Amino acid sequence: MTQLNDTSKVDREPPTPLSYTKPFWEGTRQKKLLLQFDKRNSRYQFYWRPVSIYDGLGDLEAREAAGTGEIFTFTIAERARPPFQGHEPFAIAMVTLKEGVNIMANVINCTGEELHIGLPVKLCWLPLKNGTHLPAFEPIRT
Repeated sequence: MTQLNDTSKVDREPPTPLSYTKPFWEGTRQKKLLLQFDKRNSRYQFYWRPVSIYDGLGDLEAREAAGTGEIFTFTIAERARPPFQGHEPFAIAMVTLKEGVNIMANVINCTGEELHIGLPVKLCWLPLKNGTHLPAFEPIRT
C-alpha cells in the first residue's frame, strides 16, 4: 500500500488577500469554504474574482459550499521544491464540488491505491500561521 504524505505538516506562508478575496480568507478562519454566487446567472464561480465570469458584472454574493465533491483529476508529486521538498509523495487534485465548480487542493489521509478519478471527498482544513486555513480534501469512507 502506497501511503501518500500528509501535507498538513508543511510550513506554508499565508497568502496576502486582495480586496476581492478578503471574504474568502475571512471565511477560512471559521473553516467555511465560501464560493462566489452570481444571482443574475444562478451560478457559482471559483476562484474568487472581482466580477462574474458569466457576464462581467459585479454584485456577487458569498455562499458557503457544502464541502463535498469528487476527484475530477489528480497527480501524485514525487518531487517538489520548498516548502514541499521532503514531503513527497503527496497528492494534488482538482475536486468538482457539489456546487459544480472545481477547486485545486491537496488530498490527505489517502493511499495511492485509494486515489482515483470519481473518488468522493470531503473538505478538511490545514491551519496557517495567521489564523486562516487552507482547504484540503480527504476521502469519504462509508
